[in-house]
Formats: sequence, C-alpha cells, structure tokens
Amino acid sequence: MGKIRYGLIGFGGIAESRIAKEGFALDKERFEPLKNAELVGTTDINPARKEAAESLGLKWYDNSDKIFSDPEIDAVFIATNNSTHYPLAKKALESGKHVIVEKPISTKIEDAEDLIKLAEKKGLSLEVDHMMVYNSYNEKVRELIKAGELGNINDIVLHMEFLYGATPEEAKTWRCSKPEEMGGPIGDVASHCFYMAEYLLGEKIKSVKAVYYPKVLDIIVEDGAFIKFETDSGIKGSIRVSFSDPRGNLYSTFSNLGYEVYGTEKSVETYGTLFQLSGHEDEPIKLRIVVNDKKNSEEITLSDVKNIYQQVIEKHALSIKEGSRLTGMDALRNLKLIFAAHESARNGGKEIIVK
Repeated sequence: MGKIRYGLIGFGGIAESRIAKEGFALDKERFEPLKNAELVGTTDINPARKEAAESLGLKWYDNSDKIFSDPEIDAVFIATNNSTHYPLAKKALESGKHVIVEKPISTKIEDAEDLIKLAEKKGLSLEVDHMMVYNSYNEKVRELIKAGELGNINDIVLHMEFLYGATPEEAKTWRCSKPEEMGGPIGDVASHCFYMAEYLLGEKIKSVKAVYYPKVLDIIVEDGAFIKFETDSGIKGSIRVSFSDPRGNLYSTFSNLGYEVYGTEKSVETYGTLFQLSGHEDEPIKLRIVVNDKKNSEEITLSDVKNIYQQVIEKHALSIKEGSRLTGMDALRNLKLIFAAHESARNGGKEIIVK
C-alpha cells in the first residue's frame, strides 16, 4: 500500500499553518514529505480560501460531500468548528473514510459513543488530534517519570492561562460565547491538560473537583477554573486554566503554558510544552525542561525534535496501512473529564467520579 491520501475539511488559518504546512509537510522549505500520508485536497465554507489552498498545490473541493464521494480519498482530517465535528465525522465514516478530527470529538458524550461504535462497525481508524502527547519535550518528561528519576510522584500541576475575551471582538467568538460548543477554558484548554496529565503519569484520572474563577470578563462562558484530580493509584494533581490572565506579554504567555511535576527526589518544570509548538529552532519561543533537586537545576535541551502534527497524521496513516485501527476511546474519555469538571463546578466543587 502506498501513502494514505487525505482530504482536509476546514481550511482556516490554523488548518493551513499547522495541519497543511506542518502536519502534511507542505512547507517544503522546513519539512521533508511524510512517509505514510499525503494531503490531496481541501474544502472550506469560505470560498475565499480556495486561492490559499491551490497555492499549496491542493485540489479544491466545493464542499465536504465531494470529498466523501471521491474514491481517491482514503481518509479525512476534520478541522472545522466544534459543533460540526460529529455530523462530519459520522458522514465520513458512513462514506468509508478513515477519520482524524480536531478535539473535541463531539460536543455530546452520546455522539462520541456513536462515532466510536460506527468506526468499529465499519472497521475504520478514528483518531482525535491530541497532539501534545507527541511533543518531544513531553515525551522526555514521561520517560523521566517512568524511569523513577524524580522518585515517587506525589503532585503535578498543569496550567494554560492567558487573556482572551477582553475585547468585544474576542467576546463574540465561540470560545467566549458558546458553552454548548465547548467554549470556555475548561472545554478549550483544560481538555489538553486532562489528556496530558494521564499521558505523563501513565494512568487514568478517577475523580475531579472543580470551581470556577470569579468573573472579571464580560463573556458568557466561565473566566477560568481550578481543578483538582486524583488518579487510579492515588496521585493528586491540579489544573489551572483561564481566559482572564494577561501573563505579561506574548513570550511569557507562551512560556507559561506548561506544567510542574513533583517527586520525592526531584521536580520538573516545563515551559511552552502545552501549546501548538514542537520545539523547532525557528519557532517563536524556546521550549524548555528544567530538572531540580535540592542542590542543582539542570536545563534539558533536545537537539532532535519531531513535529507534533506530523506524528498524529503518521500514526493514523500507519494504523490504516497495518490494519491496527485507532478506536477514538481516548477522545471519549477526555470528553467525560470535561463534563465532570463542569458538573463539579456547578455543584460547589463536589467530587465527580469518572468511569
């Protein structure tokens, strides 16, 4: 079998820069072609995006139905607004296409379960773009934890805090005005923190407790949230997410998107590793890991990093070629954690068990 041929549904700015140019390596000055996948064409509800797509050598489809009916397309990458993830993914699976979809997999748990069952019935590979687990710096921290370099882990703190929604224009966006579309810091960024906590620790979160931040922004969704969680083995951790914290400037905001892991022997701090960056030298900030013990601090620099979006796509393409399909179960779990956090916050921080 040759390369898996993808169609990209949704060609906004992030889809162009992150998925097409980076993920599918269409920025040929920066990246070599992928081994197992290629992007054939794309579509968007905004026809003005056609010129940008064709400038990258992509075929333009007038609508998503034409991608679904094209026998030359093996799989689709869905990068549209959250409320359309479920209907588009369902139609893709019904058309016999393998699917990668941006998170969240859907805005309802029952819809996510429907997609998982449909993918199983059709024998198709279903993946959600949880790209941060492929960040080489995050992989390094996971290795340190697993090898026992930090001792026994007794605390972890993940944080994605920034200012968004302070202007009327931002306040009108879905992130600030549509809780039903997973807008708000919990749905938008705590989702990343949840799957990253489970990835780093190598175990599942069994319960969450959450409270919303006091309101300071004129937005419909929550300004932020503080979330406590406990894993299956009893490790306790916390997550801080917000749209109401300026964090200085753009550089310090990006650097603040990270986490700390605390062990009985050493602790680890990361900077910029909970974001869309991979650690390439030409990116706007330098990603960092700092390992601390009682006497020293050591900064770990990685010379060879992988692009996070390319890793998502290559894993999906390889699963198709090898017949070892991806199930989408991790995306369903992530959705359950998001809903559990909201349920807890609406009930004064009540502990919610996540099954």
